Amino acid sequence: MPVGTPLHDRTMPLCRSFSWREWAGYYAAVSYDPRHDHEYNAIRNGAALIDVSPLFKYLITGADAVRFINRIITRDASRLHPGQVIYTPWCDEHGDTLDDGTVSRVDEERFRWTAAEPNFRWFTRQSAGLTVRIDDVSERLAAVALQGPTSGMLLRRAADADVASLRYFRLTRGLIGGRRVEISRTGYTGDLGYEIWMDRADAIAIWDQLMSAGRAFGIAPVGLQALDVARIEAGLRLIDVDFIGARKALTAFQRYTPFETGLGRLVDLSKESFIGRRALADEQARGPARRIVGLTLDWPAIEALYAAVDLPPLAGPTASRMAVPVFSSGRQVGRMTSSTWSPMLKQMIGLATVDAAVSSIGTRLEVEHTVEAVRSRVPAVVTPTPFFNPKRKVE
Repeated sequence: MPVGTPLHDRTMPLCRSFSWREWAGYYAAVSYDPRHDHEYNAIRNGAALIDVSPLFKYLITGADAVRFINRIITRDASRLHPGQVIYTPWCDEHGDTLDDGTVSRVDEERFRWTAAEPNFRWFTRQSAGLTVRIDDVSERLAAVALQGPTSGMLLRRAADADVASLRYFRLTRGLIGGRRVEISRTGYTGDLGYEIWMDRADAIAIWDQLMSAGRAFGIAPVGLQALDVARIEAGLRLIDVDFIGARKALTAFQRYTPFETGLGRLVDLSKESFIGRRALADEQARGPARRIVGLTLDWPAIEALYAAVDLPPLAGPTASRMAVPVFSSGRQVGRMTSSTWSPMLKQMIGLATVDAAVSSIGTRLEVEHTVEAVRSRVPAVVTPTPFFNPKRKVE
């Protein structure tokens, strides 16, 4: 049975929809309002406050911390300077993705590592022979994501920290309401945003401080439904939806390498050694057999399907995680795993795994779409991701 996060005493009374989802053993609000429109608008037009405490969090310390991290991740941790954050996958010996997350170098020998899945056992097994300590601080450390175009102005008012000069994927320390926090300019919305890390005992006081200071900046608590729409607009893959972590994969088809998930740019084969390097080098040489790509669906074609049965066109208010077939020249070439109507782009978009031969930008495909229990196909085109990429995210 799930338990409340360190912020449950605040999020529970705000959740007027009474809609919750289990996330890593915790209750997570699906949406606070019966519909998530207002929450989505906070992400794109104001400031969204999201409880991300269920993330798995690990503290890596010791003289061999860099060597240990480099043994596991596909990127080069030796290039990570204090105050810098990187996003990275990590793999098993076959080059299949186990998980992905962020690694923050808090100082010279102290790193904070976040993950979607529990990794403590795997990390411990890979630390043999190294002077390194791995602490699972998932329950000790709370976290919120403050996202949206007004989030920077809000945080400059609420925090005693150097927020104004904080660059994208960088980290700083400071105080909020007199309580110590670490602030990273990161997030899962594809917009300007920050993640704030704190001791769980301080979580409620910091939440209150941000909500109070945020009234002038259009702040709203935001749940998972609005976040799902935003992350698809940002082209961000979701584990167990768009790809399966190697630990849970039941078949070879369910296993994905970083090249297949579209994260090949994060594989540094110039590193001397890391888990899965040989398999990934072989794959790079031959090229992946499939890729996760962005798709933009032809909305007039979808409207025509509804018009044919005298119904108004329907774009579901929530993102879909139901996989549907993708076709090329009458042959199935993949499946769309996430899709949504984009309020910002006024388009139906999705993420799909397709054969490499049809993964080039501009390739025209077809996606199955069902209306009144009749399966049809609508045109789609392979589109660069992120679909929505505002300059304010990195400026």
